[in-house]
Amino acid sequence: MQNQNPDSCTHECSSCGSNCPSRGAAPRSFQVKPLPGTHIKKIIGVVSGKGGVGKSFVTGLCGCAVQKAGFQTAILDADITGPSIPKMFGAVPSNQVTKEGYMIPAVSASGIKLMSLNLLLEDETQPVVWRGPVIAGVVKQFYQEVVWNEVDVLFVDMPPGTGDVPLTVFQSLPVDGIIIVTTPQDLVSMIVEKAVRMADEMKIPILGVMENMSYMKCPHCGELLYPFGQSHIESYTAKNGVALLGRLPMNPEWARCCDEGRIEEIETGELESLMGILKGQLNEV
Repeated sequence: MQNQNPDSCTHECSSCGSNCPSRGAAPRSFQVKPLPGTHIKKIIGVVSGKGGVGKSFVTGLCGCAVQKAGFQTAILDADITGPSIPKMFGAVPSNQVTKEGYMIPAVSASGIKLMSLNLLLEDETQPVVWRGPVIAGVVKQFYQEVVWNEVDVLFVDMPPGTGDVPLTVFQSLPVDGIIIVTTPQDLVSMIVEKAVRMADEMKIPILGVMENMSYMKCPHCGELLYPFGQSHIESYTAKNGVALLGRLPMNPEWARCCDEGRIEEIETGELESLMGILKGQLNEV
């Protein structure tokens, strides 16, 4: 991998194979801007090293918790090829636009603003077969050309891994911090460490790690069961110097709520650490 000539660098790292200093934190001048009149206080990315860990579920749950705490919340679904946010919230395609052609986000039952590619498709099962740079461009459009107006916290649900879209989000949006989602499996923890290192390289603060599917409670006797083995999340977070935000159980009722578009009905006390961090940051704004 060769270094890019600094004089010809466009800072479009998602479509460039060169290895140069610009792959780190992007200069503020290269960050895109939202529509005039938009005021987003905090942008939080939700990432994972691999798929299947419940990242979108955690994004939705965090959004619900912040909204219930009295803050105007929004979710940008950046998982373009695998969007699931609309289904969890029961949101349907509206294709509403302003007279200038800017997109109007859907609004959930509790008032959370939502933008996802599935809200623009007539058939939610229609596949999106696009190359990385095109997908990255759509993500930037969802930030630049959506009428977000006043938002306290914008959660960005990233696709899994450390590819084009996370790189684009980190470089193009003023991300204030990320939440890393993992499960108890050792393999997942190893892969998630890549996400930790990517955030470090991009100089994005890590708010902490949320362990999903950590355990489940027997419906008959209440015993705690560990389908993926005993968790080692405490030692993992200590090793990487990041906070443990919480441990979420496997809960069949929660799964039904998501399948039926009722994620906002889920109640959990496992997000108190995250809420403490976000409230502290919002009070500083």
